[in-house]
Amino acid sequence: MNIQWFPGHMAKTRRIMAKNLKLVDVVIELLDARIPMSSRNPEIDTILNNKPRVIALNKSDLSDPVRNNAWRDYFAEQGISVIYTNAITGMGLRELKGKLKELTRKKLESAQARGRMQRPVKTMVVGIPNVGKSAFINKLAGKASAITGDRPGVTRTEQWVRVNPEIILLDTPGILWPKFEDKNTGLNLAFTGAIKDEIMDISELAAKLMEVLADTYPEKLTERFKLDDVEGKTGFTLLKEAGRKRGCLISGGEIDLNRIAVIVLDEFRGGKIGKITLELPPREVLT
Repeated sequence: MNIQWFPGHMAKTRRIMAKNLKLVDVVIELLDARIPMSSRNPEIDTILNNKPRVIALNKSDLSDPVRNNAWRDYFAEQGISVIYTNAITGMGLRELKGKLKELTRKKLESAQARGRMQRPVKTMVVGIPNVGKSAFINKLAGKASAITGDRPGVTRTEQWVRVNPEIILLDTPGILWPKFEDKNTGLNLAFTGAIKDEIMDISELAAKLMEVLADTYPEKLTERFKLDDVEGKTGFTLLKEAGRKRGCLISGGEIDLNRIAVIVLDEFRGGKIGKITLELPPREVLT
C-alpha cells in the first residue's frame, strides 16, 4: 500500500507557520500518543529552530500507558517536556498551562524589567490533521473557539484564541508532508484517521492493521474479535475470520470485507480493541 497525500493548502500552511513563529513565545506540539513519531512532522525541528516548546501527547487515554512512559523518557532526553492530554476530558491541560508560563517566565520578566507592559503568553499549536487539535484548543479555552470535526483537514486558516488573561493561542491548520520516507509512517497515519479513508482501499488498510495488531497486541485482538489464533496468519485471513465472527456476510456466505474493515478501523480508533501504541521510541526495548 503506497500512501502519499499532500493537498496544496498544506504547503501554504507550512509557510504560514514559519512566518507566524516570530509572533509567539512558545510552541505546543500536539502529537497522537498512539503514534508519537509518525504524527511528528519531520520538518518541525527545522521550522521551530530553538523556539521553546512542550509536547502534548493527545489521545493518551487510547494509548498504552507503558509505552507512554517510554516516549516521555525519550523526549526528556532531548530536553523537551511531555504532558499527556485528553482533549475530551481536559486531562493534562492544567499542567500544560503551568508549563507554558514556566517556559516563558524569564522572557516576560526580562521584558517587564525593560519597562514593557505585562502581556499574555503567546503560544502556537501545531499538529497533523485529525490529531484532535481543534478539540484540544476548545477544551483549553473552555469554549467552542475553533472549528472541530472528525475529518482530517477541518481547520483551514490560522486564528487567535484567548485561553485566559494570561495565555493566547494561535491555531494553525494541520500539516502533513509531501513524502513518507518510511511506509509504516503512512500506514500509521492512515490507521489513526489522519489520512482520509476515501482515498484508500479500506479493506486493505484494515488487513494491514490486523497484521500489526497480531504482532504487537495479539491478546487484545483475539479477545475483541473472538479469534481462535492469530499466529502466522495474513491480515486478510484475520479480517475474514473477524468478519465471520461478527456476521458480516453477503449472499452466498461470502465475507463483506468493506463492512468488517469499517468495524475494525472504527473500533481501533475508538479504543474498543484496547489501549494501543503502535510505535516505540528508537532503540527502545520494553521488558
